[in-house]
Amino acid sequence: MRSKKKISDIARQTGVSVATVSLALNNKPGVSEETRARILEVAQQFEYPIKAFVAGGKGTHLTTIGMVIKTDPDIPPMANPFYSKVIVGIEESCRRNGINLLFATLPVDENNRAVEVPQLLYNDLVDGLLMIGTSVDETFMSISGKNKIPIVLVDGYSSTECYDAVVSDNFRAAYQAVSHLIELGHRHIGLLGSDIDCYPSIRERRNGYVRALKENEISENYISNFNINKSKGYQETISLLKENPQITGLFCVNDDVASAAIRAIHDMGKRVPDDVSVIGYDDTYLAANTHPGLTTMHVDTVAMGHAAVQLLSIRITNPESARMTLIIHPTLVKRESVSRCKS
Repeated sequence: MRSKKKISDIARQTGVSVATVSLALNNKPGVSEETRARILEVAQQFEYPIKAFVAGGKGTHLTTIGMVIKTDPDIPPMANPFYSKVIVGIEESCRRNGINLLFATLPVDENNRAVEVPQLLYNDLVDGLLMIGTSVDETFMSISGKNKIPIVLVDGYSSTECYDAVVSDNFRAAYQAVSHLIELGHRHIGLLGSDIDCYPSIRERRNGYVRALKENEISENYISNFNINKSKGYQETISLLKENPQITGLFCVNDDVASAAIRAIHDMGKRVPDDVSVIGYDDTYLAANTHPGLTTMHVDTVAMGHAAVQLLSIRITNPESARMTLIIHPTLVKRESVSRCKS
């Protein structure tokens, strides 16, 4: 029969005091996140019973998170190549820190605005919410304010600066992507995706495209406006290139659009990148599986999930601190869909 492990065994294995182990196992403050994670991992290995942190009301540390993610009409959250990795990061952080995680989906309209209030907002067991991929309006803000629950937006936005948030540096990354094309000699560069009422992250990418052209004294821009929740841009690519055959480079607002653009270019009898270079955004699994491989801006979406949990924890323990926005900086990943301009 396997002998029952004690707190002293966990302390010996992790190299910390018995008191520290006790604090960690009871989810009390005074233990660093790294040490807590190491203790919980060893406790799980020893099959030591860990306290379920759902009773006793709310405290000053994070015990239970509600994760609310938008639902698209044609794709479940875990199948979304962007948000599925964000969820992975959130789950990893919760598991390492002994935090309970409750999950709910939220219908949104074509511009990612919440069309109902998530029921987790009314759950007394939840210390705070992570809202993923949604734009929060005044009605939601009014209700959440009455319930006094901390909320962190993940790739999310609100009409006023009321919430902590974790976002991608969309403007700077788009600027970098277009600048990369310009450095390779491209002067006729198109933008695929965005419209007047587009989601803020997409609007920021559009602004980055425009700024890169302006600062390089390129007066011509070629913008194909469409809602990326309604179309991936296949037909729009064909129309843009037929109307502007001088285009040698395309910046696409995400990898879905870039993948559709590459298919459209091939179907027109053109070659990527010999005739048209294509660059995307997000670095989802699509990027490495297009033909040719897609040059794109890599967003560390797992890190976004980790950061969101950390930011919510800070808000719980420091409820009066200034609103915070954590910005994830994308990096350029070079593959085969971009080459030096030959014209």
